[in-house]
Amino acid sequence: MSENFQNDDAFIIGKGFELEEDEIKLKKPKKHRKKKDSPVKGIIWIVAIIVVSISLAVGIIYAGADFTGIGFGRGEDTTMDIPMGTPAAEIAEKLEETGAVKVPLLFRVYSKLMGYDNQFKYGLYTFNTEAGYKSLCEMLIYDGAKAETIEVTIPEGTGINDFTKNVNGEKVTVPGIATILENKGVCSKSDFYEALREAKRDSKLLSGADDIKTYYTLEGYLFPETYSFYSYDNSKECARLAVERMLKETESRITDAMFKRAEEMGYSMNEILTMASIVQMEAGIEVKTEEAKKRLETNMKGVAGVFYNRLDSAETGGTLGSSPTLFYGDSFKQDDGRYNTQGDNEFSAIKGLPPGPLCSPGIDAINAALYPKKSDYYYFVTDSSGNFYFHKTMAEQSATIAKLQQGKQWIYEYFN
Repeated sequence: MSENFQNDDAFIIGKGFELEEDEIKLKKPKKHRKKKDSPVKGIIWIVAIIVVSISLAVGIIYAGADFTGIGFGRGEDTTMDIPMGTPAAEIAEKLEETGAVKVPLLFRVYSKLMGYDNQFKYGLYTFNTEAGYKSLCEMLIYDGAKAETIEVTIPEGTGINDFTKNVNGEKVTVPGIATILENKGVCSKSDFYEALREAKRDSKLLSGADDIKTYYTLEGYLFPETYSFYSYDNSKECARLAVERMLKETESRITDAMFKRAEEMGYSMNEILTMASIVQMEAGIEVKTEEAKKRLETNMKGVAGVFYNRLDSAETGGTLGSSPTLFYGDSFKQDDGRYNTQGDNEFSAIKGLPPGPLCSPGIDAINAALYPKKSDYYYFVTDSSGNFYFHKTMAEQSATIAKLQQGKQWIYEYFN
């Protein structure tokens, strides 16, 4: 070892370079001041925690109430129809519609976990909406009434009540919906009328029906169609289900666009259905070919145009002059002429539209009432082949009638 390294003091780091004692000490890092949290931020967190806690608590309470069937508007007796092949998801939705279930997804999860959902049976169920999930599942497995289904056709232009008209000297009785259902074995007439009175009128469409001036509030609101109705020993339930089914069908046919169109015309939907019912009874002849159907649709719009013209005409005094309005009212013993726009018998003709529809109009008649054909015609007549003749004056109308009478093609309806 060299002499230089034997002496510690002789160790030189670098020429001209020296370390002071203070410099070789490690420098302590600077301390940063901790920012204080904003009190507003703290309050927001507290509020958020409270809101979440309350929401969870409410959700748990709501779910628990739904599971047990307690509260939230329950307690009504109801009937539910489950057709064959209905999936569990749709059954849950039907239970929600009845008010028995508020959270259909929760009911589905419960029925799935418990193994109930693949045991549900089709049928007709009558129950109280306070039933809990377990009771509902057991009901769907064991309590379905296997009611018979009967196919029933309600023709376009059918009213609730029977009426009799005279066609060229021959009396013709047109059976009403009540008679059709009773003859088919769905329900009795009395139970059907009771179901009509008790039917809910809380929808946009049904709330517009006239409860005061009409003989049947829901006349014209039972859509003409072919249905499969239930028939079993409970006539009242079958009647209620039939009425609900027909009302639901009508509501599905009357769109928001139709309501908007009626408003643009300055009419309520009840008035549109009233006009449609008159058009249906005046022009709704039975057709069998597509060509005849298209021709009938055009003629219906023409008839609607005539009636709208008459409503606005000083010459006609705002009277429609429609014979069906006469024999419809006369089918009621207490009739006071409130529907009569023709003025025969002991009543003078009313001005404007009757208080409500006279029958159940089909969709073509409803469209005709919403979109009438513009013209300057005030009269029309039909022949025995279903052809329509439109006229501006009564003189033209009379000349056509005389010609049709000579050819034995004239058809005239009147009530005697």
